[in-house]
Amino acid sequence: MPRAVAGPEIERLIQLLARLPGLGPRSARRAVLQLIKRREALMAPLARALTDVHDKVVECQICGNVDVCDPCTVCTDVSRDPRLLVVVAEVGDLWALERAGVLNARYHVLGGVLSPLDGVGPDDLNLAKLVERVHDGAVAEVVLALGATVDGQTTAHYITDLLRDLPVRVTRLAQGVPVGGELDYLDEGTLSAAIRARTQM
Repeated sequence: MPRAVAGPEIERLIQLLARLPGLGPRSARRAVLQLIKRREALMAPLARALTDVHDKVVECQICGNVDVCDPCTVCTDVSRDPRLLVVVAEVGDLWALERAGVLNARYHVLGGVLSPLDGVGPDDLNLAKLVERVHDGAVAEVVLALGATVDGQTTAHYITDLLRDLPVRVTRLAQGVPVGGELDYLDEGTLSAAIRARTQM
């Protein structure tokens, strides 16, 4: 096991950053070195921002997004089309679609996808609220923006069946999303193409 090269506070910071997706121990070490080198420009503002957000983050009771207000910024945006509801698995997918800037829609975060192998069933997802939102009558189209994985497609078919008797058009993402692809890792151009080419379920 390699020896520590810094004090326990710095080693702890490296270990915490290494837990983030996309960062391993080496990337976390490089990030910490940059933070230390630029303490006033980076570390101090980052520490303040983390403290500011820590106690304020809440889950939106309407869509499932995370924000510092409930309802969230997306749900309170009156310029969004209430007839178009985009269903995503996770908050990261919502943010990825917003980065692409293709839709002016409202969202619904499921909190995952159906995965029998992982013990995730319909009761573990935010499906009842989805049916309730569609049942209210304002929604004309539900876009299933779920990953092109087996679990994502299983979830898409399950939702299609749930909404079958409601007067709503159900579409899904089409070209641009590779099989096995996760939305949060796709670039904006790929997401834009997938949204524009969505197809009927």
